[in-house]
Amino acid sequence: MSSTPENRPRTTSPTPRVVVIGAGIVGCSLADELTARGWTDVTVLEQGPLPAPGGSTSHAPGLVFQTSPSRTLSEFAKYTVQKFGSLRIDGVPCFNQVGGLELATTPERLADLHRRAGYAAAWGIRGKIVGTARCKELWPLLDESIVLGGFHTPDDGLARALLAARAQMERAAQRGARFLDRHTVTGIEREGVHVTAVVTDRGTFPADHVVSAAGFWGPVIGRMAGIDVPLQPLAHQYVKTMALPELGDHVEEASRPILRFQDRDLYFREHTDRIGIGSYAHRPLPVDPFAVPPYDEARARDMDMPSSYPLTEEDWAPSWEYCRRLVPALRDSDIEEGFNGVFSFTPDGMPVLGESRQLRGFWLAEAVWVTHSAGVAKAVAEWMVDGRPSLDVHECDLTRFEEAQRSPAYVRARGSQQFAEVYDVLHPLQPMEQPRPLRVSPFHARQEQLGAFFLEGGGWERPHWYEANAPLVDGLGPGEPPVRDAWSARYWSPVAAAEAKATREKVALYDMTPLRRLEVTGPGALAFLDRMTSNNLRKKPGAVTYTLLLDETGGIRSDLTVARLAADRFQIGANSPADLDRLVRHAPDDVQVRDITSGTCCVGVWGPLARDLVQPLTGDDFSHEGFGYFRAKETYIGHVPVTAMRLSYVGELGWELYTTADLGLRLWDTLWEAGRDLGVIAAGRSAFNSLRLEKGYRAWGTDMTDEHDPYEAGVGFAVRMDKAGFVGREALENRTESNRRLTPLLLDDPAHVVLGKEPVHVDGAPAGYVTSASYGYTLGRCIAYAWLPVLPAGAAVHIEYFGEKVPATVAEEPLFDPKMTRIRR
Repeated sequence: MSSTPENRPRTTSPTPRVVVIGAGIVGCSLADELTARGWTDVTVLEQGPLPAPGGSTSHAPGLVFQTSPSRTLSEFAKYTVQKFGSLRIDGVPCFNQVGGLELATTPERLADLHRRAGYAAAWGIRGKIVGTARCKELWPLLDESIVLGGFHTPDDGLARALLAARAQMERAAQRGARFLDRHTVTGIEREGVHVTAVVTDRGTFPADHVVSAAGFWGPVIGRMAGIDVPLQPLAHQYVKTMALPELGDHVEEASRPILRFQDRDLYFREHTDRIGIGSYAHRPLPVDPFAVPPYDEARARDMDMPSSYPLTEEDWAPSWEYCRRLVPALRDSDIEEGFNGVFSFTPDGMPVLGESRQLRGFWLAEAVWVTHSAGVAKAVAEWMVDGRPSLDVHECDLTRFEEAQRSPAYVRARGSQQFAEVYDVLHPLQPMEQPRPLRVSPFHARQEQLGAFFLEGGGWERPHWYEANAPLVDGLGPGEPPVRDAWSARYWSPVAAAEAKATREKVALYDMTPLRRLEVTGPGALAFLDRMTSNNLRKKPGAVTYTLLLDETGGIRSDLTVARLAADRFQIGANSPADLDRLVRHAPDDVQVRDITSGTCCVGVWGPLARDLVQPLTGDDFSHEGFGYFRAKETYIGHVPVTAMRLSYVGELGWELYTTADLGLRLWDTLWEAGRDLGVIAAGRSAFNSLRLEKGYRAWGTDMTDEHDPYEAGVGFAVRMDKAGFVGREALENRTESNRRLTPLLLDDPAHVVLGKEPVHVDGAPAGYVTSASYGYTLGRCIAYAWLPVLPAGAAVHIEYFGEKVPATVAEEPLFDPKMTRIRR
């Protein structure tokens, strides 16, 4: 560039000093977003030459498909399209909106495209299912005989990543940012728990904030800062064909939609008179980020750049045959050039974003593809400048991984599997198979004996139903539960209906061990928790309170149950590692917060016979008068010391019984033996989810996030506005009435089910989306909660399920036992 940003004079600014490591698409986007918000003291360091420094951005094919099962990723992509669509360099637009076309060559894929069209409608993305003829019209080179249909998204297209990076680089530089290439980071300096500077081979750069946007070098930078970055780089094949006469004399880079042939893990895009083809069909090719050569060494090895490895011909050969089948014009062509390009995967396929608690001021913006780059940069910039993103990003939060999910072996295995599954048809409940089992409760051996069907979450093996209960299905009424379609029947069993019925009629044991437990102690514990949460915690020991962690805008960061076990000792039922992170960050010196989940376990004993089961096992009074609802007591069950809490998330009488992990098996066996004559069963998460939705109990992260306030989400009862000084109070006091609500729906036809994330149509147009859904076995209808405009009870809506508009009706809550008589008895 004749006017390179690094040579422009740097403006002085009173804003925080920010050093961004990496001048790829994420680093450049972030510099633009930060400087646009007034943080102009920004230095972007890059080890390679600008404007094409040799990371993933330099070789990215630029595909931007906005539709994702994750609303967050879709919002990132939508912003990327919007922003890049407004950028130009030397008169060339940074985004080519040619559209996208995903093909189906099997009935299973065509059904999945209908599901993806549902996601698009739910998230506000234009798209529709098209027939074979329309696919051929959009892409004339196709062999239409193998195409059953497609999903066309006209607003998708091709990001010119290097141009977009350059455009944002120049804008940021005009506001005062500087971009320094050929600066290799060699260290991160700190003072106590705060970052202070970035050290390079060409000098040290003081900093109040450091952002690692280093792409697949992220783990290298993280190690310098003492931070684990759970990211696995993998090589991905990309080739360009020879010139094709069938493309004619095109002068445009691309005019046809970007094409996905997901049944064979392939995608296609035009390069003027050639076709570029990417493949995920080959074996995973992990790359050690610590062994990737720097730019000049890579060039000396005859590599175009550090992110571009030689094409492995043996991996490409099978894909080439499928390419020729789909596009007959390729049968007389060949590959002109190709490479294995390196980019990043995490164990769950999501980016890694946020500020480290271990090193304050050190931020991650890693594992981000071009598709989501501008959206991620906006969210991180808002996070840094305003204290929180405007979009819910809990799926991307760097705290989300458990310690057991951070080992290099785990990250490598799961990252490689994410690569292999990029284009797979994945069920929302489908778990990864390896490495499993990783985390098991003390009851695991007994659960296996009962034929538990396990799914996984947070590394934990979670029983969803037990085959030992299969004979109970015969006791259900005719047509109970109704026969399911093949998709909703996956990872489900009619045994779940029998387990729900047994819970409503007798008593069941639920393994609640995977739910997070925190202990907060110290002289200042009460004052601290009362300030951090929305409900009144100033109750005598033995009280349990449902409360909310809010942010400063009144958004729901989490919901908690807080048991006051002593004057200065509390046990908290929390949701994610982010809850621990938030409490530890804000805890004063006289308060200690620790995660006790791994050293403890929990059994939920629920059902009308729960008291008959537990009372003979303890010398304490478990009557309603002696042990009221939302109370806690430290006692013994048989020989086992337990913390018993009178809570029920299934809407029935019962207790959560906590003990240490070493005594867990004894607790289970004691309860099991005592419950034999009562008909006790073990029940799984499938029944649990059905029962909790019948009671309208919200699941944080699914039904509500920090994008929602308590009144919209239906948990305003957990806010005490007469309590002064809690986080979020001022925002709630000044809130304006919202026109959206988390709304309970009952599907009209007992035979219909939905699973979640489907669009909801009001008056024929998409108006919201389903959060949680499950069949309500007690009610005989599928329940779906959805974010919708305010609607009266009885209003008719339609839920789109695989292209079918399923009628549903707005219901009043709670749907089951509105007077709470079953719990309080």
